[in-house]
Amino acid sequence: MFQSFTGNSRRPRQVNLSGRSNNPFATTSGVGQHNTSLNSQNAVVQAQQERLARQQERERLYGAKLLQRVWRGHASRKELQRQYRAQWDNIEDFNLSKRGIHLNMGKESYGYTSKEEASGQLQLLVRFASPTDTSDARRVQHFSRRLHSFLASSCFDLDHEWSRALVNLAMISASMLRKQPAATSSLPSDVKNELLKLLSMAARMVPHQMASNSYVFYSTLGEIVRQSRPGISSELDIGTFEEFTLALLVPATADSNDAYESLASELLTVPDLQGFLGSLNRMAARVNRKLLCLSMKKMLLTDIDRKLVKGKQREELLWLLSHFIYVYSSLNSTSEKAPDADYIFVLSSLLSFLAEDIASRVDRSDLSSAKSLPTFVQAEILTLVDQGNVTSLLAHLSLVFNPEKQYQNASEHTATLATFALTLLRVFPRRADDVRMWLYLGSTTRGVSSENRSITRIPAIKYFWAAVTKTHVYSSIYQHPQNAVELLRGDRATQKAKQSVSNGDIEKEWRVILLFLELYTFVLKVTVDEEFMSGSVATDENQSWTRQSALALEQVRNLTVFLKNLAFAMYWNGTQILGSGEQPNTSSLGNYFGTAITAPSAGVNNELATKTEDATVEALSGTSLTYMKGMVTGLLRMIYERDSRRNFLAKDHWLMTEHFDMGGFIPAVVMEEDVRHHVQEADDMDDDNDGKDSNDDPRDEDVLVGARRTRQVRRNEQLRNQQRKTARKKHLESVTPRLEILQNMPFFIPFATRVEIFREFVTLDQTRRRGGFLDPDQWRMSVMQNTPASHNSDGRHALAKHHAKVRRENVFDDALAQFYELGDGLKEPIQITFVDQFDTVEAGIDGGGVTKEFLTSVTNEAFSSTTDLNLFTESDVNLLYPNPSAVEERKDFLRQVGFKEGSSEWNEPIRDLLRRYEFLGRVIGKCLYEGILVDIHFAPFFLVKWALTGGSGSAPNETSYRANINDLRDLDEGLYQGLLKLKDYPGDVEDFGLDFTITDTISSPAHAGHSAISPSQRIVTRDLRPGGSQIPVTNENRLIYISCVAKHRLQSQPYQQTSAFLRGLGLMIQPSWLSMFNQSELQTLLGGDSSGIDIVDLRKNTQYGGVYVIGNDGQEHPTVQMFWEVMHTLADEDCRKLLKYVTSTPRGPLLGFKQLNPQFSIRDSGSDQTRLPSTSTCVNLLKLPIYQNVSILREKLLYAINAGAGFNLS
Repeated sequence: MFQSFTGNSRRPRQVNLSGRSNNPFATTSGVGQHNTSLNSQNAVVQAQQERLARQQERERLYGAKLLQRVWRGHASRKELQRQYRAQWDNIEDFNLSKRGIHLNMGKESYGYTSKEEASGQLQLLVRFASPTDTSDARRVQHFSRRLHSFLASSCFDLDHEWSRALVNLAMISASMLRKQPAATSSLPSDVKNELLKLLSMAARMVPHQMASNSYVFYSTLGEIVRQSRPGISSELDIGTFEEFTLALLVPATADSNDAYESLASELLTVPDLQGFLGSLNRMAARVNRKLLCLSMKKMLLTDIDRKLVKGKQREELLWLLSHFIYVYSSLNSTSEKAPDADYIFVLSSLLSFLAEDIASRVDRSDLSSAKSLPTFVQAEILTLVDQGNVTSLLAHLSLVFNPEKQYQNASEHTATLATFALTLLRVFPRRADDVRMWLYLGSTTRGVSSENRSITRIPAIKYFWAAVTKTHVYSSIYQHPQNAVELLRGDRATQKAKQSVSNGDIEKEWRVILLFLELYTFVLKVTVDEEFMSGSVATDENQSWTRQSALALEQVRNLTVFLKNLAFAMYWNGTQILGSGEQPNTSSLGNYFGTAITAPSAGVNNELATKTEDATVEALSGTSLTYMKGMVTGLLRMIYERDSRRNFLAKDHWLMTEHFDMGGFIPAVVMEEDVRHHVQEADDMDDDNDGKDSNDDPRDEDVLVGARRTRQVRRNEQLRNQQRKTARKKHLESVTPRLEILQNMPFFIPFATRVEIFREFVTLDQTRRRGGFLDPDQWRMSVMQNTPASHNSDGRHALAKHHAKVRRENVFDDALAQFYELGDGLKEPIQITFVDQFDTVEAGIDGGGVTKEFLTSVTNEAFSSTTDLNLFTESDVNLLYPNPSAVEERKDFLRQVGFKEGSSEWNEPIRDLLRRYEFLGRVIGKCLYEGILVDIHFAPFFLVKWALTGGSGSAPNETSYRANINDLRDLDEGLYQGLLKLKDYPGDVEDFGLDFTITDTISSPAHAGHSAISPSQRIVTRDLRPGGSQIPVTNENRLIYISCVAKHRLQSQPYQQTSAFLRGLGLMIQPSWLSMFNQSELQTLLGGDSSGIDIVDLRKNTQYGGVYVIGNDGQEHPTVQMFWEVMHTLADEDCRKLLKYVTSTPRGPLLGFKQLNPQFSIRDSGSDQTRLPSTSTCVNLLKLPIYQNVSILREKLLYAINAGAGFNLS
């Protein structure tokens, strides 16, 4: 028997799905084989179609049965509802007819006679009432009136059935109110009012069950407000509306949290609720603010995507924020109690989420396309940055001040306050200084002792500093920079850190630290050096608040150690901090310092744009690493600049050389600079492409077919270019950490090392630009040789552009006319021919010396107060800075001449003035580039702008400079002293009658060729803030006034002149190179070392000519030996005079006299014993006669250097 036998002898059915014939005698020709293949495919397809048809038939039959069953059920329910409705109507008609009154659904009703009667009608009513049937709404109205009448005269206990039916009727009533949007089918106002009364009655009778369904009821109320129109809302009983709104909230039950959540998410998000109700005061008076804050906090923390944010328009959330502020603060206006932590948390979260909307709309400029905020919303949001509200934030931090336990007692409140304050700074950038000032003026309190009940104010700065020092973050980073990497990496922190403090607590500690850094940065801007240095001295309440807020110098030292380690870690280990899985786009304004709320996507273009944003620090949600770098670096540099002025820290305190391999540091930095140059070239190429696209006229979209799509493609390409630039920037930061540190924290590296690096950068740039030919003559030869013979004139033309013929009495103007068009080509070797007034060429060959003479002559003429250029002016201590009124003076002159403002005759002279500043910046840059020292002393506040423009590429403006009162001292001592007295004035400063305006004096000197225009002065009054003439200076805002005055005098007034000068300087010297030095170091780099002259080094690097050339015996000429003998006996002041006599500057090069260009040289000038030594400063040459003895040499040398005689050009 076959193994496959199944017990059934019936032959199984065989289905041939192959399409092949079973006939063995069928044809096997090619045609037959082809037909067999087609038949096989057709059979399979046909079988599939038949199977599909059978399945569709089964589904059709099932659908028909289901449809019939549903319809039968619907018809049965409708019939049953009709019967219930008829039964209900009959009962109501019977009960009323016994009293002789015919049933009329719209008229006044009599109450029920018993609980059973009311319960029976209620059970019937909930069985048939339809939310869309207006007649049923009338029945509910009728029942509500009768029930109210019954309850007014009766009292009974509710059972479960009664409670459930009453809640069901309330749900039906809510649906009736919500599902009547169309004006033609909307409910009459008397029906709506009665339904609201029924809901209020149900809320009082069954509060627990009603509160559990509060989401439905509050969404209904919200819909009523949204549907309201002018004139219609007045027909609704507002009192009834408010009564039901509050009935769900009181008395407090276990479900009150749900009710408050629904109130916030469904009613407080409705636009113009204030206008609908007339006033929110009645509601605000009965709302439990504590429960409201707790409920909203719960939604923000645990269920954010369900109710509060998901599905809500940002406009609705703005109304929620404003209503929440109003409700919370309405009763707080007369109370001194500070806002609690839950309120601050909710505000911080909502502000963070709505940051972009608020920042762009609350201070909307006339040119802004953003829609203005509604009046009520703007008014309430602006109360957050009111002085009283900001300063009151610190009140709840009052506690017995115990340095050991202070932070532990207030850590939660402190962290919450810090988050909120940081959010205010980000959301209100134009009011950021106000917020910082009010927080700075705020204070906490402490009890002195249990016996003495007196209270002492603790400055906010000292409170937050104490809080910072007690954090795990501070103590860990203070010990070693590597700990900062672990604490900034969030979930990737080491197990050791996790054991000591949780990641959530670490984030809170970071918030406190960031707020302290923000406040201390502001404080340093308004703290003079004397107040800063007084921090170690005991203070009393009679001293100024700034002096009371000053930290002790030891505390400042500890702060700098913490900042140094943190900054080093962020720049050196930035890649480790961000990690390989860094997230693109989490650093928008809305994510700064907020909770983890994510905004909805805004489309493809935004997706491209967001990829260009900075990556965030994982341990600090929403905080970008760029922001932290800027904050830490800025504060660190401010303290360093103050230490440079007053030297309160050890000399090597700022160095961090132990963290670098200094042996290979310079070559590594040069290599990184080469990488940076290539990245900048790629960025410049992208900028050029974007510039070409931006020239298109957007009006073409309305004219050209397809232009809109083309522009969209171009915009996307621009976004991709920006994305590529950001990616290159991030890559650059990761591969050039040494360069980043040098540009942002140069004081980590010794000054001498940085000078060597600067010279290496210049050499690298020269090698790149000149094709490796550093010698000027070799470069000129290469220019000629690389030009084909047939185009030899082009080579000569190229070299001709680097040659100028200059009149000695008109050096600056001739240089400007002939070299301005060169641009950065001024970096290449130039040749100068001096001519006299008769155009006679002076003797001499420019081997570098004449170039030096030319550059020093240009600077001497430009910066001299005896010339008519008037580009720079001198301070009281003879320090130079751009003439702040130069542009206004030029405008006044043009007005007197009669030119129309805005015309070409008006604009060209102003552009010419700015070109002069720009060219002067190029000349100074050329001196730095060539290593030529010039004896010019700039004001420190002007030099610091050089250092703070690093990284901008062309130094277009003073992007990073922060004006402060200390810099005013170098500008105007009188103004500085006046502001200092104003700041420390103990009385009411309003007595002075000051406002936020300032007066500028515009002097109009006489101009050559315009004798009719006489010198004059004009007083101009300017607003320091918008509407400044209407803002009085008070004790509260005087710090802002002082800051505004400093900013105007130091930054705003000379802005155009300074920007033009820095633009020219940046064209010659990469601004990032200048950022390696502070203001005093830049002065040294420009003018030489101010320390004593090293005679030994000068002798070792001196060249000799004529008979003084050292022969084969290696011995110096006797006169030369006597010269050096005299030099060793001269005082340092006389040595400096000699150096200036020969080189035109009294200071030596920073890296020694080997860097002097040209080298110091001595040659003979005859043997006449009566002749004085003479010089050729252009080539640093001393012409020393062959004197017979030391006394004569000393006498003649001292006479020459003190009289300044003997100058001539070789």
